[in-house]
Order: sequence, then C-alpha cells, then structure tokens
Amino acid sequence: MAGKKREQVREQDVTGLKYFGELVPLLGRLHEVGCQRDRADNRELHFDQYCLLVLLFLFNPVVRSLRALQQAGELKKVQKLLGCSRASLGSLSESVEVFEPERLRQIIGELGRQVAPIAQDPRLKEVRHTVTLVDGTLLKALPRITEAMWLSTRTGTVHHAWRLHTQFELDKHVPVRMTLTDGKNSGDSDEKTVLRCQLQADHCYVMDRWYAQFTLFNDIHRAKSSYVCRVRDNSVFEVLEENPLSQSDHEAGVVRDVVARLGLSKPTHAQPDHPLRLVIVQTKPHEKRSNRKGNRGAGPSDGLLRIATDMLDVPAEIISLLYLYRYTIELFFRFFKHVLGCRHLLSDDRKGIEIQTYCAVIACMLISLCTRRKPTLRTYEMICYYLIGWADEEEFLAHVLKLQNHVA
Repeated sequence: MAGKKREQVREQDVTGLKYFGELVPLLGRLHEVGCQRDRADNRELHFDQYCLLVLLFLFNPVVRSLRALQQAGELKKVQKLLGCSRASLGSLSESVEVFEPERLRQIIGELGRQVAPIAQDPRLKEVRHTVTLVDGTLLKALPRITEAMWLSTRTGTVHHAWRLHTQFELDKHVPVRMTLTDGKNSGDSDEKTVLRCQLQADHCYVMDRWYAQFTLFNDIHRAKSSYVCRVRDNSVFEVLEENPLSQSDHEAGVVRDVVARLGLSKPTHAQPDHPLRLVIVQTKPHEKRSNRKGNRGAGPSDGLLRIATDMLDVPAEIISLLYLYRYTIELFFRFFKHVLGCRHLLSDDRKGIEIQTYCAVIACMLISLCTRRKPTLRTYEMICYYLIGWADEEEFLAHVLKLQNHVA
C-alpha cells in the first residue's frame, strides 16, 4: 500500500510576503526571548521568527501542517524575510518550550489600542462603559494532552481540550484579552475565577448564565464597572420596584423590568451588595441540549431570558440589546477556529498552543487595522489569494478600499 504523499511547498506558493515584512519590527523585541538557556550561542530559530512562521501558516492555505511549515522555512525568500536559516522539524517542535507566550500579550495590547472603533451601534450610546463580551471556548487538542481531560459525554467519550477565556470589545470587534487554561472549567480554570482576576474599571461585562454569581457581581460593581448577565431560569426573586415598560421595550420583547432581591432560595449565600435590576425578555423556547451526564430529560425552556444588571438608568430595550450582542463573540470564535486554521494545532505543548492562539489574535487585529472593518471570511480569502499569487496587489488593495468605503 502506497504511503501518504508528503505535501510540497514551492517557492511560487509563498508570495506577497512584503506585508509580513511590516511585522518584523513589531515582533523584533522577541528575538532574544529564550536565548538565556542557550549558553552555546547557537540558536537557529528565534521567537520572532517562529511567530512569523505561524502567521504564514494562518494566512497561507498551502501551509497546512508543521511539516509544511518547516518546508516553507527552507525557501530562500522566506529565509530572507525572517532572517533565519533552515529549521529542522525537531527544532520547530521543541523550541516552543523555551519561548514566553505572555510576551505576545503585550503586543496584542498595543495593537488593540491602535484599532479604532468600527462597529458602534448608536443605540448603545447610553452605556457609559466599554462594552466587553466575556466567554470561554474550547480548542480541541491532541489526545496526548491528558492534563486537559474533563467531563465525559453520555457515550463515555473523553474530551481533550484547552479553554480559551476571552474578553472581546464590541466596538472594536477584536479580543483585548485571551487566557489559556485547561478545559475543566473548575478551580483556577473556572471562567468566573479567571474573569475575577482580570476585572478593570469602566467596562460593561456582558456574560452568559455560567457567570451568574453574586460575589462576581459584587466584584464587578466594586471595580467601578457594570454587568449584564443572564441568570438561571429557576432564579427566585422578590420584587422591590416595578419599572414601567415603553413601547420600544415591548417591541424588543421585554415583558418585565424590576428592581429585585435575588438569591432567596439560598439565603445563607452571599447577596448582592448593590441594587440589582432584572429585565425579563420573551424569546422563542428551545429544547435544552447537553452532553453532560445527569442532564437527560431536561425539558424545554419557558422562553424567558432573565437578565441581571446593575445599570438602573439604561432603558430595558438596551439591556436586551446588550445581551443579544453577546453572540457576536460566538461568531468571532467561529471565524477564529474555522477560518484562521485554529482547528488544527501546530503543537500539543501548552506554550505552543498559546503562541498559535496569540498569533491568530494578532492576525485578526492586523486585518482590522488594514481594512478598518471587522475580520470576515471574504477578507481572509482575499488575503489568502494574494499570498498564493491568485490576486495581485492592485486587486487586494481594491478590496481593502471597497471595505473602507462601505457604509455599515
């Protein structure tokens, strides 16, 4: 039986590299990272060069694996751009152990400050804090990552994954903070714990019901930020004040708006230390789905979203709209994993996964900086066409200009 044909990356497959040249000074500060252990002073692959190779992998559909990436590194034009010599497959695999992924977070922060707001909704002008969507997603890894084993499915299949905790600024349409933990979502990797350690002032944190915890609400309020968070369907509350609904509230599906006291079913637990508002929104009922054991037979929801917030003076329709925008981060994750190639991990080492993750974030930010629009499949495809030589520079720039002139 013939073996699988090894993929080949040719010189003509890697074109349009001058845009990668603009990243060289940005990543240049990483050049000496990891060299402290290299007492022989013979390191051939440096951190900045590895990151540029990962970005090449993300933007070039011809480069689809670590072996293909190693082969691309043998090409003269790639070596000239990166200023490096040939790197072996072993070097690419093992070098991540000495690199420091957290240094890439500094670059993400700098790029994030350069990204101008691109998708402001005038209806949200009454929200004085920066709207920050909060969520976690799972990156499927290789079965050897035994540390990431977590909940079993009904069939007994074991998940192998890392959890990617993300804070996503709605106006800029880019993630501003991403933290990688194991996939258990408990202890130090619990999404609530991770968010609590990263709270900042002047943010409006929009969250799903896993984050519904009174102590977290108190911490957010104490940090001089605000929150919009769905609470559980079985939440017990006492109405302190009933707010009248406007015509716009009714049109947005709001059926009730109250200042309430929650947590009556467990009075021994910590309570909110500030006035809490509950906005109830009518939606289409759906059947609950879950792979977790013990959730069999869960009935359909009652079609009501119960949204808790500490913003007392914002119209109920805007609270509903803010929660609706939470799904923007789900669309970003889909783009991030399916379009940028993060469904395939180049490394099963924790640091390697972090580096690839942060490089993908940098890629998203570069698209936004270049086009002044949110990253889309069409723009990503055009960049790929340009890099493999199917589109020339004039066609690529015409696409960018069309995006910039497009009226949202």
